Amino acid sequence: MKNTDKNSLVVGVDTGGTFTDFTWCDGDEWGEYKLLSTPSDPAEAVLAGLRHIAGERGFDLVHGSTVATNAILEKKGAKTALVTNRRFEDVLEIGRQNRPELYRLAVRREPPLIPAELRFGIPGRFSAEGEELEPFDEEAMQQVAERLRAAKVESIAVSLLFSFARPEHELKVREQLAGLDIPVSLSHQTLSEFREYERSSTTVINAYVTPKMENYIGRLGKEVGNRRFRIMQSNGGSISAETAMQESVRTILSGPAGGVVGAWQVGKQAGFDRLITFDMGGTSTDVALLDGRLPLTTESTIAGYPVKVPMLDIHTVGAGGGSMASIDSGGSLKVGPESAGADPGPICYGEGEAVTVTDANLFLGRLVPEHFLGGAMRLQDERIAPYVEQLARQLDITPVELAQGVLDIANTTMERAIKVISVEKGHDPREFTLFSFGGAGGMHAAELARLLQIPTVLLPANPGVLSAGGMLMADIVKDYSLTVMCDQERTRSDEIETAFAPLLEQGHKDLLHEGGEAERIRLERYLDMRYRGQSHEIMVPLADDPIAEFHRMHERLYGYADVGREIETVNIRLRAVGQPQRPSLYELPAGGETPAPEACLGERDVCFAGREYRAPVYRRDKLGNGNRFAGPAIIVEYSSTIVVPPAAEGEVDRFGNIVLKIGEVES
Repeated sequence: MKNTDKNSLVVGVDTGGTFTDFTWCDGDEWGEYKLLSTPSDPAEAVLAGLRHIAGERGFDLVHGSTVATNAILEKKGAKTALVTNRRFEDVLEIGRQNRPELYRLAVRREPPLIPAELRFGIPGRFSAEGEELEPFDEEAMQQVAERLRAAKVESIAVSLLFSFARPEHELKVREQLAGLDIPVSLSHQTLSEFREYERSSTTVINAYVTPKMENYIGRLGKEVGNRRFRIMQSNGGSISAETAMQESVRTILSGPAGGVVGAWQVGKQAGFDRLITFDMGGTSTDVALLDGRLPLTTESTIAGYPVKVPMLDIHTVGAGGGSMASIDSGGSLKVGPESAGADPGPICYGEGEAVTVTDANLFLGRLVPEHFLGGAMRLQDERIAPYVEQLARQLDITPVELAQGVLDIANTTMERAIKVISVEKGHDPREFTLFSFGGAGGMHAAELARLLQIPTVLLPANPGVLSAGGMLMADIVKDYSLTVMCDQERTRSDEIETAFAPLLEQGHKDLLHEGGEAERIRLERYLDMRYRGQSHEIMVPLADDPIAEFHRMHERLYGYADVGREIETVNIRLRAVGQPQRPSLYELPAGGETPAPEACLGERDVCFAGREYRAPVYRRDKLGNGNRFAGPAIIVEYSSTIVVPPAAEGEVDRFGNIVLKIGEVES
């Protein structure tokens, strides 16, 4: 890659469950760095990596953080209160009547993040039409403020009915709470849309994680100093650290989003725009489908709680290199979702005692112990055999069968995840390219592609740190929405343009404040549309004929379009995008088909489907443009290991990507 700014050091950081990944750019020089994460305090690993890369130099930072995600998953957010309308205090508890486990008679939903004693109702209410039905009661609000002070809450969410249309009461609540000097999240600023449950849930999550993010970002900000410090968002764009501290809910899936953005940019430059991204790390696997664009959704949940801000549509399963093998209550082999993480980690890291996917790969010869992390961390392969043999004896199978079974189960879990985002949504995976990255992705991508009959796998350079690199490629993005409830005729009129006007003005202003250049700002408009009577909407790009565009998208998603049925526009959306000067990929000089002698490190025994093969081991940094090789083969590099199984063939393209063609294994 090339950096257009010759004088600045720019660092991208992705904090994972096992490793913290760094990509840095200094003039024309690019580098990568990985170190074990510090789960008890994620900032420790981040700061250690920054000191290793930058020393005493100043630098710009783009960071994808798991702080908000972990606070929700572990229920370790701030002590938060909710202020809402009188008699609506239990909206969070009531929720929706959806039953994700239809046949389970004793379903227990996650309890609300805010208990009943910290949910306060106040007088004052607007109607859906914006009419004031009950005036705001300042005295009652002052009493609530005193109760909040006595409860020593650390953050407050305010969600009043129809505040997206009439925010006056929410603004008055904030005025009354100013004396408490704690963060206050207003729903009309967090999510200016109807559906009080989803709006309240999103606002509560923002309030719940904001103090944690403020502490974390503030600590890193001191290290960065006065240089630019940006945070990756779940929507595939970055925002300033200052904005991220106020809108923390938008950072929940920031790490995986960085990977999808990186895959999209690298894939486009390499000539692939229909991708299934496969990001396998140490703890989990994230997959997404990119059909000519980044996939956005507003229907996400985390730990069972709705989060209705726009996010990249990423599906996650608990299958990673650290996923632990065990025997379930029925006596069968089980893999994941529990992970060994960074501490104690897999057995081969030196401390773990549970067989993991990484251990199984090493046992079968698919990892080269002395070349893990470029030789910086030698894997202790001698520790594995006793644990594998012990688990194999309990199942009455051979150790090789046990290790192969661990990989097969992990692959099947990841195969199901890809079918969720492809087959279940009307896409044929065979029409896409599998874009593999993450520290463990290269060991499983080819076999996973074979299971799904995907003919091509694309493996970028430095795949183990692509999420961190993607953050350096990300646009500056701010999302806005507003409920409008327009019928079909009003959608065709100028009323939509009038409704967009204040959002367009605000978006342009905010992008300039975020550091965007006026001539590189793009304002994308969308409509949330549905057939009248439907409960959910489709996000449709605003076109010359939005009605026809809605019918077309509905047919693609659901297999039919009812062109005679009335359509309504529920929300308008604006995506304000500031395009930075992105780094470009180096083009390697043309080379021959045969890898140079120095690219081969020798051979090793590798086991596939119970059969042992003798496979060459290649150094990726010595492979040249046009080099070809056939499986079985192992390719080692600093951030990852790539396994090329039998009947697969690989070629290095001019950008240094490895393109695998997947064939069928002869029986």
